[in-house]
Amino acid sequence: MKESKPLIITAFIAIYIIWGSTYLLNKIVVTEVSPLLLAAIRFSISGALIILIAKFLKVPIKITKKQLLNSAIAGFLFLVYGNGMFVWALKYVDSGFGALLAATQPLFVLLLLRLIDGKKMQKKSIVGVVLGVIGMYLLVSQNEITTSKDMLIGIFMIFSCILSWSYGSVFVAKAKLPKNFFVSTGYQMLIAGSFLFAGSFLLNETWSSPINWSLKAQGSMVLLIAFGSIVAFTAFNYLLKVVSAEKVSTSAYVNPVVALFLGWYFLDETLTAQSIVASIVLLSGVYFITSRKRVSKLKVTTKPQKI
Repeated sequence: MKESKPLIITAFIAIYIIWGSTYLLNKIVVTEVSPLLLAAIRFSISGALIILIAKFLKVPIKITKKQLLNSAIAGFLFLVYGNGMFVWALKYVDSGFGALLAATQPLFVLLLLRLIDGKKMQKKSIVGVVLGVIGMYLLVSQNEITTSKDMLIGIFMIFSCILSWSYGSVFVAKAKLPKNFFVSTGYQMLIAGSFLFAGSFLLNETWSSPINWSLKAQGSMVLLIAFGSIVAFTAFNYLLKVVSAEKVSTSAYVNPVVALFLGWYFLDETLTAQSIVASIVLLSGVYFITSRKRVSKLKVTTKPQKI
């Protein structure tokens, strides 16, 4: 069956613009809502909606104990630590800056595969790693960053989140999960939401009802749930079925650019010349890594779980 070109174009716009905007939306909400509570509410509602949609579409939602355990592990790596702590770090780091750091995930996945499976790096991968390291150095070595303790803490936490995402990608590639990726994500979000509520409670975060949030925060949360978690993710999975993974991975270059522009335009975030140069070098490295020739049958996504 010939795929609809307008639908493919619309799906690409969704993963480019919507996922690029999630950094801005999270930044807006986290300025007045506790970070783990924010993530808990978002993923609990998103997960419930996904399961309801699956039921409505008569997609089987049955899950085995092993699949449930693996979903819990994946949910923790991607959403509890990988996303929850990333949102926490956005209290100290600009949204566009955080998006650029998140773009280094393919580099982390590559290094993990080298360490865990002993996979040799191709020439393009080596070039990508070198450019990625140079880009990261240029990005985090700016005076306004190295002299700010809060910024350094935020950067450290973001890198630990990227490591969690990366290991999650390697884990999911080998783990037994529900065959339907939409259903699998629904379970991951529901489990992660429970963990995040528990974490928020144990860390004594301030809990506030969404009714008491500002209209800006309420609207941003609705957009995160409806578009960031459901629409864009559905578009992402649709594209993986109808176009090459390399084409889908181009969002890794577009998302940070969108996030940088939106942060600068709506939040007056600083965009220095060094940040621009660093982003070009860094994203060039990501390009070399994601465009390397696939020689393994192991499917490991270099696409991070979007925040």
